[in-house]
Amino acid sequence: MLQVPYIREHKQYVIDALKKRHLDATEMIEQVLQLDEDRRKTQTNLDNTLAESNTLSKEIGQLFKSGQADQANEIKEKTAALKEESKTLSETLNNISQQLNTLLYTIPNVPHPSVPEGNTDEDNEEVFRKGNIPTLGDHALPHWELAKKYDIINFELGTKITGAGFPVYKGKGAKLQRALIAYFIDKNTAAGYTEYQLPLLINEASGFGTGQLPDKEGQMYHVTEDDLYLIPTSEVPGTNIFRDVILNENELPIGITGYTPCFRREAGSYGAHVRGLNRLHQFDKVEILRVEHPNNSYKALDDMVDHVKTILDDLKLPYRILRLCGGDLGFTSALTYDFEVFSTAQDRWLEISSVSNFETFQANRLKLRYKTPEGKKELAHTLNGSSLALPRVLAGILENYQTADGIKIPEVLVPYTGFDMIN
Repeated sequence: MLQVPYIREHKQYVIDALKKRHLDATEMIEQVLQLDEDRRKTQTNLDNTLAESNTLSKEIGQLFKSGQADQANEIKEKTAALKEESKTLSETLNNISQQLNTLLYTIPNVPHPSVPEGNTDEDNEEVFRKGNIPTLGDHALPHWELAKKYDIINFELGTKITGAGFPVYKGKGAKLQRALIAYFIDKNTAAGYTEYQLPLLINEASGFGTGQLPDKEGQMYHVTEDDLYLIPTSEVPGTNIFRDVILNENELPIGITGYTPCFRREAGSYGAHVRGLNRLHQFDKVEILRVEHPNNSYKALDDMVDHVKTILDDLKLPYRILRLCGGDLGFTSALTYDFEVFSTAQDRWLEISSVSNFETFQANRLKLRYKTPEGKKELAHTLNGSSLALPRVLAGILENYQTADGIKIPEVLVPYTGFDMIN
């Protein structure tokens, strides 16, 4: 959520920057500023009314003590009117504040100046590419056919048990999945991230804290009886660890990592682009997130990008990094880099990680602050990234490492799997 003082001081910049998202926010920003002005005026009137009421109450006590009961009773009538006025002002203030917050919740984050212009994923800017795309020959199969051939993932069984988008991993497929999770966690903890095991259900306050609510409620599974949501990513419970927390500046930075299943209701189009592991309703993901001092957050973002690079370098998968354009940028993000791995059998790039800096956007909703040595409380910056989302990484391994004799296992994973070939 954007900060009102920031909007007030940088009004035109905010309006112009949000145009990168193809959003004309002029009317909304004007409304925010008007509501804020109304709120401040109402708060001032309420404070003055309460102060006058308190002063008169003390005066009444003194008058009664000095035997001036008639004069005291006259003032009591005035205080009664002031109390009624303060009640009305308090209700007005609460109503204005609620309108202001509701409006602020609908305004996305301001894109970083480096975010390129553009409307769709085709306008994203490629900033890095590494790895040789293997030549597989006529025997090459997409991962869903490989999964069936080697009996390692059963999509039909998942559909029977639950529905489309809930695959069942078995045998070496299940062990490869588990190996990837362990390897990712080990890489992250070796880089200084503290491992957490996090809840898979969140309450409404947590959804609002990281920006999934009210923006993405249609994409989350909702347990209506308990008013809880299945997590779309471990970013949500992980970041909410710090909701309503005031850190000391010397506690920054903080980095955590965690593995969770993730659940997303989002429905896609039919066809090869959503077949197999390309788009699921339940999938596994290892996440990294950071709480940073504002002065260091973009260096931290670069460090996170470099860290994810090392994982893909270890796996020896061909990949590229994109800087997302304004039209493809997530609601809460100021700057996002997407990692994509090349699927040789499908002849297309598959997104396998997003690494983002939210600046103060989430922290403002979370009330996540740090205290400076001088005692001043400031909003922290939050960042997060996938390291990595498993389905498309697994698809990339199956497709890029396939041979006529079976599927080779990346060398770095062999200590975790205990085997070097699926055949």
